[in-house]
Amino acid sequence: MVFFKKYIFWIIFIIGVIILCIICVKATEQENYLPLLGKVIVVDPGHGGRDPGTIYGTIYEKDINLEISIVLERVLSENGAIVYMVREDDSDLSSIYDARKKRGDLYRRILFIEDEKKKTDLYLSIHINWYKNTSWSGAEVLYNEINPNNKILGEILMKHFKNDLNTKRTLKKTDLYLYRNTRKAGVLIECGFLSNPNERYLLRQEDYQEKLSIAITNAVIEYFQTISNVASG
Repeated sequence: MVFFKKYIFWIIFIIGVIILCIICVKATEQENYLPLLGKVIVVDPGHGGRDPGTIYGTIYEKDINLEISIVLERVLSENGAIVYMVREDDSDLSSIYDARKKRGDLYRRILFIEDEKKKTDLYLSIHINWYKNTSWSGAEVLYNEINPNNKILGEILMKHFKNDLNTKRTLKKTDLYLYRNTRKAGVLIECGFLSNPNERYLLRQEDYQEKLSIAITNAVIEYFQTISNVASG
C-alpha cells in the first residue's frame, strides 16, 4: 500500500500515456479506413424537373443522373465524405421569377456549390452524353481552367475511367456557364452515351452504377492525396 501511494502519480501517468497511444492508433486506423474523412463534396445531378436533358424514347437523362448520383453519394459517404446533393428528386433550381429558367437553374447550382457555410472541397457534376453516331461510347471528363486543380482532378478521373471502365475517351475543356463560373474545384462527368445501345442499358443497371461510383470515388481519394502531397512538397 505504501509502495502504491508512493508511485501513484507515475502509475496514473503511464496508464494515461497508454490510453493516449491507443486513441492515436485508433484515429489513424479510422483515417486510413475512411480516406475522405472530413472532406465536403457536392454532387450535382444534372438537369431535373422541367429540364429532362438528353432523351431516348421514354428514357430521360435527368433520371439516370439522379440514380447514379444517389449511389455515388452513398459510396463517398462510406469513405468518410460529407456529401451534399444539389437535388434529391425530379426538380430543378429555377425560380418562378426567372425569365430564363435554364440560366436561373444553373446560377442557383453555382450558389449551392459556392455556399461558404458548406465549405465545399469539391463538386462533381453528373451527366450523360449523346452523339448522332451511336457507336460513340465511354465515360469522359470536362473541366474549366478557372481552378487549377480542375485539370488535376480531370486527369485522375480519366485514368480511373480508362483502367476501371475501359473508356477510350479523353479529357476535354469546357466553357459552359456553370463550370466557367464556379471557383470551387470540380468537373463535369459524362458517365456514358445514352445514344449508344450498350451504354444505354448499362447506365440504368445498379451494378454498373455502383462500379462507376467506385471508380469516381477512388479517383477523388487519389485527387486529395495528390494535392496534399503537392501542398506539402
